[in-house]
Amino acid sequence: MSNILITGANGQLGSEIRALSVLYPQHEFTFTDRTTLDLSNLCKIENFFDDKTFDGIINCAAYTSVDKAESEKELADTINHRFVSLLAKIAKRNHSTLIHISSDYVFNGQNHRPYIESDPTDPQGVYGRTKCDGENAILSVAPSNTVIIRTSWVYSSFGNNFLKTMLRLGKERDDLGVIFDQVGTPTYARDLAQTILEILPRIKNGSPQIYHYSNEGVASWYDFAQTIFELSTIECQVNPITTDQYPTPAKRPHYSLLNKAKIKTDFEITIPYWRDSLKECLITLGEKQ
Repeated sequence: MSNILITGANGQLGSEIRALSVLYPQHEFTFTDRTTLDLSNLCKIENFFDDKTFDGIINCAAYTSVDKAESEKELADTINHRFVSLLAKIAKRNHSTLIHISSDYVFNGQNHRPYIESDPTDPQGVYGRTKCDGENAILSVAPSNTVIIRTSWVYSSFGNNFLKTMLRLGKERDDLGVIFDQVGTPTYARDLAQTILEILPRIKNGSPQIYHYSNEGVASWYDFAQTIFELSTIECQVNPITTDQYPTPAKRPHYSLLNKAKIKTDFEITIPYWRDSLKECLITLGEKQ
């Protein structure tokens, strides 16, 4: 494999893949963002691929504004569903290996054990529904050498995310209220990017496979915030609050733990513990004590 397309190159995951790409000189990477590949214009996407073929496609692009999606349903559907459907057809036509990134939001968040890949989906909002529709589109088109990776609670030294928000607010305030009744696992985008680049040339399947990936361990948003301040140089009191005390337009899943046994077994990978990865990210940001 040599010619790899990365969509959503300026997002958290795309940026991490770009940073790691120098370690993979056997590949020639093409990075696209909204200026070079407008995902809201499906005709332009077809035109983009008219004179280009790729051995591999990593789709990091997504409409990720969970609350805004409730009022921008058409745009969210175009990027998270219709574009993904088109990309699957292009991958099938050109015999490209395809990795598509999906979300824990395809589930209803009411489980009491970590979700496995075959659990029934039941998205509770527009964002989750469009991500689920994107998955189903890939399964319907059924390109070979394709995987869907569901992940959760992504953060990075790039872009905007919960980690950076906590670091900023922690420096501005003496105390913060953070939700304690939503449970999942923070995922360092660099760990996910590393895994994607490692498994890409090893994907060999006749029909699309779904995998789960997050860091190891369990946390609430409250735990995540407490650990951010514990590991950094910031002194800020974190107060636990309930979801009801912090209403949002979109419903959040209360339980987002993902079972990673399948991806660990099939690709023989080891996944880091979330606190260890958070330390690494804080070092990168210059915030580690």
